[in-house]
Amino acid sequence: LILSKSLKMLLFILLSLFNFNPSLSLKICSFNVRSFGETKIARPEVVNAVVKIISRCDIVLLMEIKESKNRVCPLLLEKLSSQLKGSKDEYRCVVSERLGRKSYKEQYAFIYSQHLVSVKQTYQYRDTQPGDEDVFSREPFTVWFQSPKTAVKEFVIIPLHTTPETAVREIDELYDVYLDVKQHWKTENFIFMGDFNAGCSYVPQKQWKNIRMRTYSEFIWLIGDKNDTTVKTSTSCPYDRIVVSGEKLINAIVPHSVDIFNFQKAFRMTEEQALGVSDHFPVEFELKPKGGFFSWLKSKFSRKRRTRKGHHSRS
Repeated sequence: LILSKSLKMLLFILLSLFNFNPSLSLKICSFNVRSFGETKIARPEVVNAVVKIISRCDIVLLMEIKESKNRVCPLLLEKLSSQLKGSKDEYRCVVSERLGRKSYKEQYAFIYSQHLVSVKQTYQYRDTQPGDEDVFSREPFTVWFQSPKTAVKEFVIIPLHTTPETAVREIDELYDVYLDVKQHWKTENFIFMGDFNAGCSYVPQKQWKNIRMRTYSEFIWLIGDKNDTTVKTSTSCPYDRIVVSGEKLINAIVPHSVDIFNFQKAFRMTEEQALGVSDHFPVEFELKPKGGFFSWLKSKFSRKRRTRKGHHSRS
């Protein structure tokens, strides 16, 4: 009994000392940065806000990159390194080609912490199915990540930024992308995320029955229909979504980690200032770390050293 009490006291002291959080995890985010081109790059307050948002995440998908000279990734990586005062190799970026019809083009970009994950392969989906060509306004740029420090060791992220008027068809077509990538890479763990425009007038309630990823049980929608991912107080729409598939991946999600990051509130901005950054809030969730307490403790020490060095903490 005495030994039991002693062990309990020791455990209590250890947990208090290290501020124990069993969910030290991999944070995955999706953010439509809204027309991120020459004009916004020239505004330091906007770039700094975007960098602060990115620095909260271990993997972040950025959409609506419109700058045509491929300067966005180098700029953001440089700013991240400067803000965190850490290694210049802390973050890396993988970016799609310029996608879109006619003269209007955008890029998808993934910025990720190379100490936690690595890119195994990338795959640009070609929207050329016979009889069903050119469904997507911006074809998904798919990335296969290896994640040795999480409970699930690899997963694929399929991004999508739809055109509002064709959102129903584009979201439904994601199922064909899923089948194609599954055959291409032989993997079971999938994350679909992005600005789907999946709400309000663009996807009426009666249309959900026409979206296969919504009607098939293997897909779990983490951001629900009643959520609001928009910055404007005058709108309440769940445009930005995260959908997951694969038993190992689903079981690896940290409970209650799904969130919409209100950067306006977090950064104490006015609505006008927030809209200068984006009209969308980022959406996010976390994956559990592998191993038990001692694995967590080791990674906690590592994270604390990085945090002190960079004067930076995750929300």
